[in-house]
Amino acid sequence: MKKVEIYDTTLRDGAQAEEISFSLEDKIRIALKLDELKVDYIEGGWPGSNPKDFQFFKEIKDYELKHARIVAFGSTHHPKKTPETDENLNQLLQAKTPVVTIFGKSWTVHVKEALKISLEKNLEIIENSIRYLKPKVEKVFFDAEHFFDGFKEDPEYAIEVIKRAWKAGADCIVLCDTNGGTLPHELREIIKAVKKEMGKEFVFGIHAHNDSDCAVANSLEAVLMGATQVQGTINGIGERCGNANLCSIIPNLVLKMGYYCSAKESLQKLTQVSKYVFEMANLPHPARLPFVGRAAFAHKGGVHVSAVLKAPRTYEHIDPTIVGNTRRVLVSELSGKSNIIYKARELGIEFELESPLLTKIVEEIKKLEAEGYEFEAAEASLELLIYTLMGEPKQYFELLSYRVIDSKENSGASKSEATVLVRVPPGVGEVEHTAALGYGPVHALDNALRKALERFYPSIKEMELEDYKVRVLPGLPGTASKVRVLIISKSGHRKWGTVGVSTDILEASCKALTDSYTYKLFLDKRRNKKGN
Repeated sequence: MKKVEIYDTTLRDGAQAEEISFSLEDKIRIALKLDELKVDYIEGGWPGSNPKDFQFFKEIKDYELKHARIVAFGSTHHPKKTPETDENLNQLLQAKTPVVTIFGKSWTVHVKEALKISLEKNLEIIENSIRYLKPKVEKVFFDAEHFFDGFKEDPEYAIEVIKRAWKAGADCIVLCDTNGGTLPHELREIIKAVKKEMGKEFVFGIHAHNDSDCAVANSLEAVLMGATQVQGTINGIGERCGNANLCSIIPNLVLKMGYYCSAKESLQKLTQVSKYVFEMANLPHPARLPFVGRAAFAHKGGVHVSAVLKAPRTYEHIDPTIVGNTRRVLVSELSGKSNIIYKARELGIEFELESPLLTKIVEEIKKLEAEGYEFEAAEASLELLIYTLMGEPKQYFELLSYRVIDSKENSGASKSEATVLVRVPPGVGEVEHTAALGYGPVHALDNALRKALERFYPSIKEMELEDYKVRVLPGLPGTASKVRVLIISKSGHRKWGTVGVSTDILEASCKALTDSYTYKLFLDKRRNKKGN
C-alpha cells in the first residue's frame, strides 16, 4: 500500500482567508488538534513575516506532539543579499523546526516583473537558499510557486527551476497551482512531462488552490501521478477561493483510492477537527462540506429515506461514522412515513408503518409546512410536536399573555419593555407577572420570559440563545408577509433549534422562544429520570 504524507497549512495559508484571524492561542490549539488527527506536517507560519508566527514556534515547543512535525515557512533569500545575511532564512533557522519549507518563483512573469531579476539569478537564489538550509535542518521542502502557470508559458524554465532545487538537495519538490486555474487534464499532462524530465528518483508533492473548483480533484490526480505529499487546509480555507480541502482529500485517499495516510488511524476525528477549526475562527461550520458537513449524510426525500432504512449504501457513498459524522433524516413537505419512523426511532419511539397515528403526524407536518413552518433545523419543535400528537404533550408552563412596548427617547436611545403572564404548571398553577427591558422587542420578551420561569425552574439559567434568524415568506406582499423565526439554543454541549411562524414577528418569535424553553425543561426532566 503506497503512503501519502499529509502536509497541513491551515495555520499559514489558511489564515490568509478572508474573515479568518487566528490568535496565538488559537494556533496552538489547532496544532494540537491536527496532531490528534495524525497529519504528518503542520506548517505553523512564516516566522520572518510577523511576531505572532515567530512566537508560535517558540511556544509550540512546550507541547509534546505525538505524531506531527512542525514546519516553518519562508521565501528564498532576497536578491540583494546572500543566504548568510538574509534575515528571512535566518529567522527560519531560529524557529528551530525539524522541517523548513521555502518557496521560489518558477514562472518567468514573476521573475521578470515581480522580482525584476534575470532568469539565471533566480535559479541561483533558489539553489543557494536550499544549499544553505539543508545542512542545518532535517528536511527542506521547496514550493515551486506558480509552477503550472510557469510551465504553460515556458516549460523549459519551469523544469529548470525544479531541477536546480532538486540538485541543491530539497527533500521534496512541491508543484504549486498557486492561481488555482489548472484543470485536472492539464495537470496530468504537465506532471507526465515533469516525470519524464526528472527521472524515477524524483520526489514531488502537490499544493493546489481552488479558484477553478478543482483543488481536491487536482490533488488526487497528482497522487495518482506519483505525488507522495499533499498540501492543503482543513475545510479548504485559504486566500481567494481557498486551498485543497484536506477533509475531502484524506478520506478519498484512504477509503476510495487505497493509499495509506497516518490520518487513517484517527479518521473518526475528522468531523470533530473540521468543526473545531471553524469554532476557533468564530465562523459557522458550512453544512454542505463533503464528508464532514451537517448535511453530508442528510436525507429528505421519502423515497431516499425508505431506501436508507433498508440499506444505507443506497444513498450514502460511505458510512458516516467512519469520518465521525452522523446520518440525519430531515422532515419536510417531501417527507413520507419513513422519515417520521426514522426520527421517532431517534427519540426512542417505535411506529408501525400502517399506524393511524403515523399517518396523522405526517399529515400535520405537511399542513404546517404549507403554512410556512420548516423543521429541518428545528428538530426540537418537531420532537415536541410528535409528543403532542401522541397525546403526551410536554408542557411545563403556560404563557397566558405578553405585551411589548418599544419607545424612543430624546437622547436617541431606543428602549423595549416586555411584560408576561405565565402560569406554572399549566392550567392549575401559580401565575407569575414579570417585566423586563431589552435591546429590542424580542430581546425584552426573552428576558421577561426567562425571568418568570427561573423562579420555578432555576436550570433555565444554564440556557442561552445562540442564534436568531428571521425569514420573510412568500405570499402576502411587503410588510404583511408571514415570517418564520428560527432560534438556536444551547445548554452545555447540547444545541437545539425551534421555529415559529406568523404575520406578526413578535408572535413568531414568542412561539419559537416558548418551544425553546419547553425543550430545555423536557431535556432536564428526561435526564433526571434517567439519573433516578
